[in-house]
Amino acid sequence: MDRSGLIEATVRKAAEDGGGLGPEEVGRVIDALFGTVEHSGSIAEAIRAGRTVALLGFGDFHAEDGAVALRPGKALVEFLQGTTG
Repeated sequence: MDRSGLIEATVRKAAEDGGGLGPEEVGRVIDALFGTVEHSGSIAEAIRAGRTVALLGFGDFHAEDGAVALRPGKALVEFLQGTTG
């Protein structure tokens, strides 16, 4: 899934939950979190500063041997294994 697909899927998911987010708003949030070619995002900045970014249930992003790693959380693992909805 590329950036456009992620934006579209996020807009649809937010609408399912009663949210009224548009593609432009979601795009700005994704860019602020993950960054762009020109600007780093808040996740990258935190990892560079030696911090771990933990997203409850999803997992955490952290530096490991000079690279960025994702340690999946319980909810993500269970979803991928098909043990939750």
